Order: sequence, then structure tokens, then C-alpha cells
Amino acid sequence: MSGRLRLGVNIDHVATIRNARGGDHPDPVRAAQIVAAVGGDGITAHLREDRRHIRDDDLKRIQDATDLPLNLEMAATDEMLEIALRHNPHAACIVPEKREERTTEGGLDAAGQHNRLAPIVSRLRDAGIRVSLFIEAQERQLDAALQLGVPVVEFHTGEYAHAHLDNDRELVAAELKRISDMSALAAKNGIEPHAGHGLTYENVQPVAAIPQLAELNIGHYLIGEAVFTGLEPAVRKMRELMDEAR
Repeated sequence: MSGRLRLGVNIDHVATIRNARGGDHPDPVRAAQIVAAVGGDGITAHLREDRRHIRDDDLKRIQDATDLPLNLEMAATDEMLEIALRHNPHAACIVPEKREERTTEGGLDAAGQHNRLAPIVSRLRDAGIRVSLFIEAQERQLDAALQLGVPVVEFHTGEYAHAHLDNDRELVAAELKRISDMSALAAKNGIEPHAGHGLTYENVQPVAAIPQLAELNIGHYLIGEAVFTGLEPAVRKMRELMDEAR
């Protein structure tokens, strides 16, 4: 499944900056348009229960403003299911969500929540929405994804990113192997593997080099870089690094 690796850009934190002051600036829709203009492959947005960044009305505005596919990150709740069905995004990635966390701090326990997830997955799938589960790169979680019949999984790369920051080469190598092995196993079983969380210019290439991965979703780092360089150069540079790795 090697070939061009897609880049999905998460624009949540443009909305975080906007919401810090209220009002409508900076507008995440403008970020989506820039991503489309520089060759990004998709827009990722996480509508959280507490609406701390993306707001309900942002979703339709993003969909109206660009032809890029929208990947809606959502908790497995009735409220979010209803919103997803109403907006009909290209994809819905089910993520764990705790009110007190600053960001998504790990993968979804798909194995432990099978009965909760099954009806949500099936309703999304029936609506023609491509369902993904944000999981740890573990066989147990991949087995659960297989049982749930999802076409896509996104592997959580947070532990790899932390190990890279700590300069723990042994752990970096172990995490990379885990992500690589599970990506190969997913692809072998007909599930398209994606990856994301904590990816930066410094650590993206070893992950991007995993041949089975079809897509990386990157957000916080790119929005942070955009403060200094602008969003267009930030996305372009990430795109170049990913292409080099392939």
C-alpha cells in the first residue's frame, strides 16, 4: 500500500485561539481553505462535548468552504452520533474523550467498549460515513476493530512522540516497531491504517516511512508552527518531509 501518504490537517487549535477571546477571529474555515490551497488531503476537526475549540456551526462552514474531505473526530455518545448523521462528513473517527484531559491522551479501548461502539459504528456506516477508530497499536485493539467491521483505524503515536522528546532511542525503536507491525497486520486484514498524535518535523519521517500507512493526521504542531511561519509554509514543509520519507 506504499505510494503517496495523505496528510490530514487538524484545525482545532485555530478555533482554540479564536475561543480564547470569543468573536470569530482567527476563523478555522480560513485555515481549511489554506490547507486545501497547499495540497493537504483532508481536514480533521474534533467537536468536543465541552466545545472548547470547534463549535457546531464550524462544521457546516468548513464543509461549504472546501471540497476536501472532512474527518470528524467524535466521542462515542448519542449527541455526537446525531451531529455526525446530520452533517454527513466523509469520515468519522471515534476517539476517547474525558472532560479533564487537555488533549486525547491515548487510544480508544475498542476491546472493552465493543457493545457501546457496535450500534454507533453500524449507524455511521449505514449513513455512508467512513468509520475509523483511534486506537493504540495493539493486537487486542485491532482485533476489536476487525470485529466491529470498521474500514479504518488510526494508531495513536503519542508514546512514540514522547519517547522521541525524551531521546529514549530504545523506546522510540520499540514504538516504531509496534506501529509498523500493527499497520502491516491491519492492511493484511483489509483495514486501512492511519496514524497521528504528537507528530512534528523532527519525528514524522520514521512513521511516514511505514509503507502500509495511508494517512497521517497532524494538527497541534502545525498550528503552533503557523504562529511563526504561517500555515501555508508549515503544511508545505510537513508535506515535503512525508514525501521524502516515502
